[in-house]
Amino acid sequence: MSEARLVSIQAGKARRYGSPDATDYFEQEWRTAIFKEPVTGTVWLGKTNVEGDQQANLQVHGGVDKAVNVYPSEHYAGWRSELQLEMSGGAFGENFTTAGLTEANVCIGDIYRLGRLGKAIVQVSQPRQPCAKLARRWRMKDFAARVIEAGKTGWYFRVLQEGAVEAGMAIELLERTQPQWTIAAANEVIYHGRRDAEAMHALAACPPLSTAWRDDLNGRLARLNGGA
Repeated sequence: MSEARLVSIQAGKARRYGSPDATDYFEQEWRTAIFKEPVTGTVWLGKTNVEGDQQANLQVHGGVDKAVNVYPSEHYAGWRSELQLEMSGGAFGENFTTAGLTEANVCIGDIYRLGRLGKAIVQVSQPRQPCAKLARRWRMKDFAARVIEAGKTGWYFRVLQEGAVEAGMAIELLERTQPQWTIAAANEVIYHGRRDAEAMHALAACPPLSTAWRDDLNGRLARLNGGA
């Protein structure tokens, strides 16, 4: 794998958009922090977020397992061509836009150091699950489904060690314990292997996997076995 680096950092506040009186879906009022702005210079990476960043719905976003939303810069040219839209770092609501890392070469549990002499250390916790807010952001109702189908979801980092970060930093792999569970492989199980009990069991047993994904998988397995 060629040297990976942090291309850009983005953060955003939760705000309300639209109108409470609108009837058109895309014009209706909604609250989101998906509109991210570039961060210049150094910024503190804490246990639950990039300094200055917020999440609108803390039940499904944020927290220690989803401290940093990551998206590969490699995907942007394809999306710009396919959608005929101007898209750049932060367009998917990500905090970190990276180069040299994709769903095919990043694994659940990977531990990375940001900067060769940096103190910030992160770990891959789960793939990103595109939601309706991404679709609203780009005014395409099927956009989340298209992102999933393309396998270009991105992923989340948990923060093992806090520290200052800035764009341009190298992203150095320190440890890989689950080489079989690339983000692409985990996506395949969660989105296309809904009746593959063996694969779901195996992914649920992956120690570094986020609590949310493990609970989801165990819930699916219970339903397959005739449970609730």
